[in-house]
Amino acid sequence: MAFRKIFTQHIQKKTCHTMAFYKQHGGYEQAKAALSKRKKPDTLIDLVKASNLRGRGGAGFPTGVKWGFVPKTTDKPKYLVVNADESEPGTFKDRLIMEKNPHLLLEGILICCKAVGIETAYIYIRGEFVFATERLQKAIDEAYDAGFLGNNALGSGQRIDVTVHRGAGAYICGEETGMLTSLEGDRGNPKLKPPFPAIEGVFGCPTVVNNVETLANLPYILEIGADAYRAIGPENSPGPKLFCVSGHVENPGTFELPMGVPLRTLIDKHAGGVWKGRKLKAVIPGGSSAHVLTADECDVAMDIESLAAAGTMLGSAGVIVMDETTCMVDAMLNVMRFYHHESCGQCTPCREGTGWLAKITHRIAHGEGRMEDLDLIQDVCDRMVGKTICALADAAAFPAESIVKKFKSDFESAIQNGGSPAWKKRHPSVVGGAASHA
Repeated sequence: MAFRKIFTQHIQKKTCHTMAFYKQHGGYEQAKAALSKRKKPDTLIDLVKASNLRGRGGAGFPTGVKWGFVPKTTDKPKYLVVNADESEPGTFKDRLIMEKNPHLLLEGILICCKAVGIETAYIYIRGEFVFATERLQKAIDEAYDAGFLGNNALGSGQRIDVTVHRGAGAYICGEETGMLTSLEGDRGNPKLKPPFPAIEGVFGCPTVVNNVETLANLPYILEIGADAYRAIGPENSPGPKLFCVSGHVENPGTFELPMGVPLRTLIDKHAGGVWKGRKLKAVIPGGSSAHVLTADECDVAMDIESLAAAGTMLGSAGVIVMDETTCMVDAMLNVMRFYHHESCGQCTPCREGTGWLAKITHRIAHGEGRMEDLDLIQDVCDRMVGKTICALADAAAFPAESIVKKFKSDFESAIQNGGSPAWKKRHPSVVGGAASHA
């Protein structure tokens, strides 16, 4: 079947965020069908399982399977928490949906709530997304006024309420259990699993946690059916996908394409190629927490399995492009500072490991590095990966170990020649080893 854009086809229109515009283009028709008394919840879950929709937040877990973990009968309320915290560097797809097409998200929420038997949904949104919050709240108000939300949602007899909850700008709250802890009013520290949120989530109740883009796929799946949806892209991770491309390209932005588009096609055709006529040096394909790819490794399809086979991950599909002039020492320093700052400090390997990685990289960049630092970085990474409650330690270690391994010459040059090019440019009078900033 021909690929039809479902997220971005009308976003240039000034009224694209309104209910009137959304309904003109078939909006809420699939939610009406889903919430009708003829449609059984298990039928919806089976449809989503058959579509093989996989989570778009980073983990790629099958959405229908996740819904199926929630108990059918329980004496506790069930909740949906929408992960709109989008804090992964290089990622801005969910913000686009919330600002330009918020009713698509709300329709997906309605479908999920019917399928799992949920009456209350929270949208946990990144605190800095002020404009997106305003757009979402306006859309929610429109939906309540129209009777699409509330005591008798879409005339179904089922109550469905949606509340926007703003975070305070912590990266760790993008991790699902940290987000639930924050939503409960506590410091957003991640929790050990099991129990998983589907059994014991927010307020100790069964909870579905889905990403914004994941839920936005649901109306389309109901519209075209599971077989047609699964025919878009590779069968193991199908469907349309929003790819965020930033960095050294001529046309950065968000591109809606079938899952599995070649990475080089994404960069060269859709993002306009590497800027200023320069050559490609490196790409981080899935947000800053992914293993980096060299230019020679970029002949790969942008889907979950293909990138895993290439030693990296699709993650949030935040593609960060770096040209031949990039010093990978400076690039790594930028990333390590971020993860050190954003670690919640709960786990020693993460709290200390992210600090060590930032300090060692700072030392190399500022002309005080030693050759043994390269082995030390790998040793620190080995002591971090898989040894913490959540994956933030892994998120710091993955880019660190891959950047040092694949671009070792940049680090050797910085160690031998008095620091990184950026440091030497800012401090032309400083001789290598004279600075004391580590």
